[in-house]
Amino acid sequence: MRTIDLNCDFGESFGVYRLGQEEILSYVTSVNIACGFHAGDPLVMRRTVQLAIQHGVAIGAHPGFPDLFGFGRRAMAVSPEEVYAYVVYQIGALAAFVKAEGGVMTHVKPHGALYNMAAKDAALAEAIAKAVYDVDPSLVLYGLAGSELIRAGQAYGLRTASEVFADRTYQVDGSLTPRSDPRAIIADEDEAVTQVLMMIRDRRVRSVQGTDVAIEADTVCLHGDNEQAVRFAKRLYQALQNEGIAIQAPRREERR
Repeated sequence: MRTIDLNCDFGESFGVYRLGQEEILSYVTSVNIACGFHAGDPLVMRRTVQLAIQHGVAIGAHPGFPDLFGFGRRAMAVSPEEVYAYVVYQIGALAAFVKAEGGVMTHVKPHGALYNMAAKDAALAEAIAKAVYDVDPSLVLYGLAGSELIRAGQAYGLRTASEVFADRTYQVDGSLTPRSDPRAIIADEDEAVTQVLMMIRDRRVRSVQGTDVAIEADTVCLHGDNEQAVRFAKRLYQALQNEGIAIQAPRREERR
């Protein structure tokens, strides 16, 4: 039986009363919590961790660039040394809240421009993988399927989760279509569900150029920052169940 994780970027707001749509936690198996650089603040981080524990979903750090105004989606000229420090800092911040609430952190997934740059830049990918390994080699590293980030994580001996996207289109090289392209987002729910099932069952995805691209899917990202997010999460969850696909978060591997 195929097994897939449904993950959601969460806690990407400011102020304890602006956490987003909590209902989506009933349909995902892991959450990636903003650590204060691109979004989030100490109050939001703490409350989001509490909600994740209450719903029994796996908790991950979602480190990004220090770019609040650009929501971490703008490319920055950074060195591998800077990226290493950014990631260690943010993992450490979230880990403190998780420990204080009696939970366990399972994974790390970079955010936005950092994620996309590390997908292609081997030096940045290596810096992220090293940061994760140095903080806690038991953590699972999430990265774009087929990317430099997945390769870097595997080189460090980390457990990795190849991520695919339900609502994003792909290029012929397996990269995501840039958000500046009007074809980047899949708005039609039927099309999105069909794409997810194809990626999981057939290990391929249709690129915007019209050709099929081989792809591995361990975890599917559901964006939780739009009005239809909860409805779509529920629909995808049910579609996977109907196909006999088990829905479960990756487990960290404890190391001495």
